[in-house]
Amino acid sequence: MSGALPEVVSLRRGSSRVRIPPSMDVPMTERVRRIVDTAPIRHLATISQLGLVSLVYPGATHSRLEHTLGVYANALRLLDHLGSLEGPINEVAQEAFIVASLVHDAGHWPFCHPIEDMGDALRRSRDDPQRGAIKHEDRVDAILRGSDIAACLERDWSCNADDVMSILRPKTMTDRSQCQLSPSDVSFYASCLSGPIDIDKLDYLQRDSLHAGVPYGRNFDAERIVSSLCVHPTEPKLAIGAKGRTAAEMMVFGRYVMFSEVYWHHTVRAATAMLQRVLFSLQHEMDPRADVEPLDISAWSDLSEAAWIDSLKKVSRVVSHASGSGDDLGPQATLTEGLFGPTRGLVKLAAEFNVESGDEVHSLLARRPYWWLVACSRRLAVSISRAIGREIDPTMVLIDAPPVKLEVDINIDVVGRGGEVMALGDVSPVASVLANRQFDNHVKRVRVFVPKGVRADLSRRDANLHASIEEWLVRAVEEMADEIA
Repeated sequence: MSGALPEVVSLRRGSSRVRIPPSMDVPMTERVRRIVDTAPIRHLATISQLGLVSLVYPGATHSRLEHTLGVYANALRLLDHLGSLEGPINEVAQEAFIVASLVHDAGHWPFCHPIEDMGDALRRSRDDPQRGAIKHEDRVDAILRGSDIAACLERDWSCNADDVMSILRPKTMTDRSQCQLSPSDVSFYASCLSGPIDIDKLDYLQRDSLHAGVPYGRNFDAERIVSSLCVHPTEPKLAIGAKGRTAAEMMVFGRYVMFSEVYWHHTVRAATAMLQRVLFSLQHEMDPRADVEPLDISAWSDLSEAAWIDSLKKVSRVVSHASGSGDDLGPQATLTEGLFGPTRGLVKLAAEFNVESGDEVHSLLARRPYWWLVACSRRLAVSISRAIGREIDPTMVLIDAPPVKLEVDINIDVVGRGGEVMALGDVSPVASVLANRQFDNHVKRVRVFVPKGVRADLSRRDANLHASIEEWLVRAVEEMADEIA
C-alpha cells in the first residue's frame, strides 16, 4: 500500500462513505466529493440508467449517478488489487483513471443510448445541418474544461483534462498536447474502463439485474474476477489469471442473457423504436401546415429526464394540433403519449428475424443506417395497407434492427499459471460460441412493430403473417437497391 492514492487507502480507513445498493459502501475523499457535488455529476441523479427498460421492469429506475458511484468504487478496488502486484505505479495515470471513472457518463442525457444508436439521423444543430449527431463523449470533453469540474482538476488533482480524455477516448491521445501519460498507461487504463471485462460492466450488469429483479447479471463472482485481474504480460492491457476463468465465463454468459432478456427484450425494443421514430419524424418529417421548427435535440441535452419527457410531449402535441389533426392525435403525439402518457400504449410485435430462423432478412437489415430503416418501413407500410384494405400512416410502422455499432469484444486474454496467454474463447466452450458466432447477431434481432389494431387486422387476413412480412421486407429492400442504383 506504500504510495497508494488517498482514495485507495480510503477503502479501508479514514473517509466518509456513501451507501448504494445492494450494500456497497463507496468511500469519499474530499476531492472526490467536490467532483461528485458538481452540477454535471449531480445531473446524473436526474437520469435513469436504463430509461425505457422500466416500462417492462418497473423497478429498473436507478440513476446514472448510482452507476457512476459503483464504477468509481470498482476503480478503487482494482487499483488496490493492482497495487499488491509487482511493478511501478504512475500516480498521475491512476488519478486520471479515478477521475475517468467518475466522469465517464457525465455527458449522458436522457435516453442517450437509443438516440446515439440512430447515428447521424438526428442532426446536432438545425442551424448547421452538416454537423453530425451529438456524442456523449464530446460532452464529457467540454465538461472537463468548461464546468466546475475543471476547477476541481486544477485545485485537487495532478492529472488534467487531456489525461482523462485520453483514457476515455484512447484513439484521440495523439491529438491531446497536454496529455502527461505514456501510450502504454493510456492503453492499459482504457482497457480497465472499456474492454471485454472492465469496471463499467462489472457494475452495470449486477446493478441492472438487481433493479430489474432478474438474476441473470448477478450469477457471476465479481470478487473473484477483480482478484484475478492482472496486467497482460506482453501488451499494455488488462488480462485475467487462470483462477478467474470460470468467473469470467459466467460474466460473459450473464451479459449475453441480460442483452437477450432485458436490454433487447421485445417490449423494450418496441418502446425504443417508438422513441427513435418520433424524434426522427419531428426533425425530418414535419407537416408544412404545422409551421413548427424541426426538433433541435441538442437543446434538450442538459434537461432532467422528467423535463426532457415533458418537452417531447409538448412539441408532439403542438405538431398534432398545428397539422390539423383535430381531437385525434397525430402520429408523433400518438407515439409519445403511448410511451409517456397516463396509460401505456406500445406498438405490438408483428414479426422478428434472427440469424437462426430469419437469416436473410436479418442480414439485409442489420446495421443499416437509421434513415435507411425508415425508408424501408415506408415501403412496408404500403404493403400492409394493401393487405388490410386501409391506409396506415407509415410513421406507425416501425423496423427495429441492430445498430451500426457492434458491442465491444468479449474475448479477454487469460494468463495461465505458467505464464502462457490464450484468449478466453480458446479455453472456454461458452465464450468460444459467443465470440466466434458474433454476440450481437444472436441477442439483437430484426423486429417489425405495428399498432395493436393493425396487427389484429393482419392476423385475421393472413394465416402466415411472418412469411408475408418477410416477403414484403425483401421486396422493399430490392426496390430501395434499384432506386439507389
